[in-house]
Amino acid sequence: MDARAPEAPHGDALRDAAENLFQELQEHFQALIATLNLRMEEMGSRLEDLQKNVNDLMVPAGIEDSIQGQMHPQFNNSRVNVTPWQAHQH
Repeated sequence: MDARAPEAPHGDALRDAAENLFQELQEHFQALIATLNLRMEEMGSRLEDLQKNVNDLMVPAGIEDSIQGQMHPQFNNSRVNVTPWQAHQH
């Protein structure tokens, strides 16, 4: 006697369709992840360029030293976070 339950009609076709759908969804998801990663890298590059341009403009304006302490530590070598009012007190 076979212990398996009897298969429903068209069970193989339904399973194959579900597997194909799952495969398509997985491919679309992977493509979406790749696109998002590329966009994030592009945005990071643009932010770095923007920071460089801002720094380049601050030097001739003579405000580099007072602003440098206010910038996020990721964008400068300073380990001290200075608020705008603290920068003007020094």
